[in-house]
Amino acid sequence: MEIRIPEVGESVREALLAKWFKKNGEAVKKDEPLCEIETDKITLDIAADTAGTLSITVAEGTTVKIGTVIGSIDGQAAALQSPAGAPAAPVPPAPAEAEITSTASSPAARREMRELGIDPGTVAGTGKGGRITLDDLSTPRRPPEATAAPAPPEPQPALAAASPAAPPRPVAPTPVQTESLGSVKSEEAPVYAGGRDERRPMSPLRRRIAERLLAARQQTAMLTTFNEADLGHIKTLREKYREHFQQRHGVSLGYMSFFVKACVEALREFPAVNASIDGNDIVYHHYYDLGIAIGGEKGLVVPVLRDADRLHLHEIEQAIPAFVEKIKTNTLAIADLEGGTFTISNGGVYGSMLSTPIINPPQSAVLGMHAIQDRPVVRDGQIVIRPMMYLALSYDHRIIDGREAVQFLKKVKEYVEDPEELLLEG
Repeated sequence: MEIRIPEVGESVREALLAKWFKKNGEAVKKDEPLCEIETDKITLDIAADTAGTLSITVAEGTTVKIGTVIGSIDGQAAALQSPAGAPAAPVPPAPAEAEITSTASSPAARREMRELGIDPGTVAGTGKGGRITLDDLSTPRRPPEATAAPAPPEPQPALAAASPAAPPRPVAPTPVQTESLGSVKSEEAPVYAGGRDERRPMSPLRRRIAERLLAARQQTAMLTTFNEADLGHIKTLREKYREHFQQRHGVSLGYMSFFVKACVEALREFPAVNASIDGNDIVYHHYYDLGIAIGGEKGLVVPVLRDADRLHLHEIEQAIPAFVEKIKTNTLAIADLEGGTFTISNGGVYGSMLSTPIINPPQSAVLGMHAIQDRPVVRDGQIVIRPMMYLALSYDHRIIDGREAVQFLKKVKEYVEDPEELLLEG
C-alpha cells in the first residue's frame, strides 16, 4: 500500500512532512498513526490503512506536493515473518501499549504516552467517558498499582547540551523539533543547537499567519474603537444557573456564548460590519458565520461557527471546546476554517487588558474581548466595584464608517450588560 499526502482542501497544494511516528522497516498496525503533516492551514495525522512493514521514502522535514508518495506498507513482508505454512499471527502488544490503544481518546494522546513511556493506569482521564486528553498528560499522575509493570527508563534528551568550549554545530531534526521544520529539507536548513542563537525555519502554518497579518495591515484601512462593558449581570446569571446548565447540557456556561449572541444581534442592525469588499463591490452577507480565534500549539487558527444566529447558548458552549479538542488532536478540517463573516478574539484568556485585534480578510471587522477586572465605576452617583471588560472593535474604514463602528460596539455593550433579550430563544 502506497502512503500518499492526502488532499485536504482545494487551495492546499503542498504539505510539510513534519514527523514520522514510526521508523523505516518497523511493523505497523492498521489505523495506527504513521506520520504528521502540516499545511499552511491545518496539521493532521496520516494513519495506516493496513498492517505490515513500513518503508519510508521521504524524510521528515521535507515539503512535498499533494498526492506525493512518501512511503509504503508491505503486508506480505509481515506475513513472511510467520512460520512457513502457518497464517501470520498478530504480535500481541505489550500490556502498556495495548492499554494505551484502548484507553486514550486520540492518536496524539496515545503517541504522547508511548513516546514518554507513560502507563495509562497512572493517568486520570478527564475527557468524555474517562478518556485521556493531552492536558491530562501534563498534570501530576497518581502512583501506579502494585501489580503495574515497572516504568520504562526515562527517555534521553533529543539534543545533548553543547560543551561551553565547543562551537555551535548543526544537528539533524528530531521529534521534539517538529514545530521548527520548514519548507525545505532539514539538511538544507539545519537547526543549530548551543551558543546564544538558534535558527529555526518557519513552519508552513506560521508563514501563512505572517502573510495574512501583513496583508491585513497593507490592504485594509484598519482602525480600532474601544469601549468597556459591565459583566456583572452575566456573572450573576452564570453563578445562578451554573449547576442547572451543567446538568442539563453537560457543559459549563461561559462568557463567549453571550458575546456570540450579542454580536449576531448587533450585526443584524449594522449589516456593513458583516459585509466584505470584492473588487469594486460590497458583498452583504445575510447569514452569520462567526470565526472564533483559538490559540493552538503551532499558531492561531479561526474555526467558524456556522449560522451562529440559529444556535442556542449551550450549542455554542459545546462547539468551542469541540474545536479546541480538534486542534489538539490534529483533526481540524479545512471545512472548519473556510468562510466566516465576522471574528471574535478573546485575548482575556491570556490576561490581556487591552489590545487592537487585526482583521481576518476578507472580513471587515473583528471584536476583541479582554480580561475581566474588578474596577471602581460610578453608578447612580455612587462609586461601586464592578467586573469590567474592555472591548475593542477593529474595522476596515473603507466599508465601515466610524459612526457605524462606534454604534455597533455600543450595541454589543448594551446586549452583554442587559442580556435578557439574548435569552429569549425559541
